[in-house]
Amino acid sequence: MWLCNSSIGRKVVMSVTGIALILFLTFHMSMNVVALFSGEAYNLVCKFLGANWYALVATVGLAALAVIHIIYAFLLTMQNRRARGTERYAVTARPKGVEWASQNMLVLGIIVVLGLLLHLFNFWYNMMFAELTGITVAHDPADGFAYIKDTFANPVYVVLYIVWLVALWFHLSHGFWSAIQTFGWNGKVWFNRWKVIGIVYSTLLMLGFLVVVLAFAVGCAPSLCAGCC
Repeated sequence: MWLCNSSIGRKVVMSVTGIALILFLTFHMSMNVVALFSGEAYNLVCKFLGANWYALVATVGLAALAVIHIIYAFLLTMQNRRARGTERYAVTARPKGVEWASQNMLVLGIIVVLGLLLHLFNFWYNMMFAELTGITVAHDPADGFAYIKDTFANPVYVVLYIVWLVALWFHLSHGFWSAIQTFGWNGKVWFNRWKVIGIVYSTLLMLGFLVVVLAFAVGCAPSLCAGCC
């Protein structure tokens, strides 16, 4: 099959799944920002999503996209390594015009995957999985606000999430315009524009997540204590 056997096909799959994941992250960030202002409103969103079958379908679909994205990233990395042969062992300077992120996407990808597993453990396991299986967890599975407070009250988790968000920023800022390039939307005029758009969008997206992490880490979210900031 063309999408599996050719490098272009694999890049197309990577681009499509990558854009889908960016859209999911946008929704997820918007949802998290709600927790800054109202724990009750955030829990209503969690309850609404957890009580509907399409939330489960969306979770399964997201998991499938993430797995496909990771598998194809590995395939492309191995393909590039084989193409370079013994040259990859030579110590060379970074070529002009080649971004650091583009040369370290595998390392960034590993950090992103590890961060995702941590995030799934802290939230999905205690919420949706607990609701589906009936296992006993620290709080009501629908009380996502309580899990946010617990998670970011732990300084270790705060540091790990910040590292994860930085890796995500590098990964997304490169991946965004790389996907656009794969789709062929990279004419002379728009090539640099797409790079700027990708960097700005990725920065705003990660800042949204980071603000939530830091606000709960210092107990300064409006939903926690009005006027403490």
